Amino acid sequence: MAQADLSQLKIARDGSVNARPARRRGRTLLYVGIGIGLVAVAWLAYRQVVGSAIEVEQTTVTLAYPYQAVTALNATGYVVAQRKASIASKATGRLEWLGVQEGSRVKKGEVIARLEKQDVDAARDQSAANVRVAQANLEQAKAELADAQRQLERTAELLAQKFVSPSAYDTAVARADKARAAVGSSQAAVGAAEAGRRSAEVSVEQTVIRAPFDGVVLTKNANVGDTITPFSSAVDTKGAVVTMADMSTLEVEADVSESNLQKVKVGQPCEIELDAIPDARFQGQVSRLVPTVDRSKATVMTKISFRELDPRILPDMSAKVAFLTEELPASQRMPTPAVNAAAVVERSGRTMVYVVRDGKAYEVPVQTGRRLGDMVELTSGLRAGDKVVLRPPEKLKDGATVTIAKK
Repeated sequence: MAQADLSQLKIARDGSVNARPARRRGRTLLYVGIGIGLVAVAWLAYRQVVGSAIEVEQTTVTLAYPYQAVTALNATGYVVAQRKASIASKATGRLEWLGVQEGSRVKKGEVIARLEKQDVDAARDQSAANVRVAQANLEQAKAELADAQRQLERTAELLAQKFVSPSAYDTAVARADKARAAVGSSQAAVGAAEAGRRSAEVSVEQTVIRAPFDGVVLTKNANVGDTITPFSSAVDTKGAVVTMADMSTLEVEADVSESNLQKVKVGQPCEIELDAIPDARFQGQVSRLVPTVDRSKATVMTKISFRELDPRILPDMSAKVAFLTEELPASQRMPTPAVNAAAVVERSGRTMVYVVRDGKAYEVPVQTGRRLGDMVELTSGLRAGDKVVLRPPEKLKDGATVTIAKK
């Protein structure tokens, strides 16, 4: 076995074998140190910026109405049609025809539905025939009376000449009286027959459902083929065919606390805001107060009429009512920009607000007008939707960095 050559196994005394890995580790440590330094500088810069920002509250410039300055009381309620009816028929029958649907406008007396009426038509025809029979009997009774009267006159002449006996004359008188009574009876029979015909005609008319007033159909409660009964007491029957309302009688019904009742009077001007039409205000006035108190709510029902009705106003819309202390002219009924009064400050002899844009607050001079409750009117300087600082602190300067306080 050959002996291994161990002369090549030597330890380098000059360190040339480990020099390259040492240099690589040094560069790595240098890069790590530079990175840590950059992160520290960025962190210090961020802390400096954040630390210099001023925490403020923010509010928004909105549109307000001048009537808020003369509002004595606010209340909520609903739009209600004072003339509203569920239209039904006194007759019982199957609905044969329905000529309206939801939203249909109808006139007073207009036919909106019909029930099947073959049976009542037959009863009406029979009653008309009874009238003709009674009239024929009356004519016959009149003819009998005329003949009896002529016979009585002849008998009276013959009795004067002693040609007939008194008993014959009495018989002629009795016949005339009987004929006269028969005429009266026939006349009564004609009256009864005509009354029966009118009753039958009413029954026929009751199968025709008409609109009781001018209005709009709100709901359709029955369909063709449904059985209609006056009181809907039977199973699977309908009472009302449609529900309609007179849109010219729309009013707002609002509950006013009895403790605030002294602030409300008949004829008082009001401003009405509808949740469904938020961009409009409607003029109204108190039309009447219901003379009773709701014991459970301690309120009085107040009815407010519209000065002018709008086609967009519908029954059961929710409404807010402002009871005013005075009437406002038309020129003061338009909305105007307004802001919380606490956002307006006096700095260096100027009236201003601080507008927040891109995380900074900027001074904007403004001109103010009337106080509108907790708000103040802005006649120039800002527009609705602008974000401003609420209750600006004394240390707040133009262009200062701000952060918005969380509520």
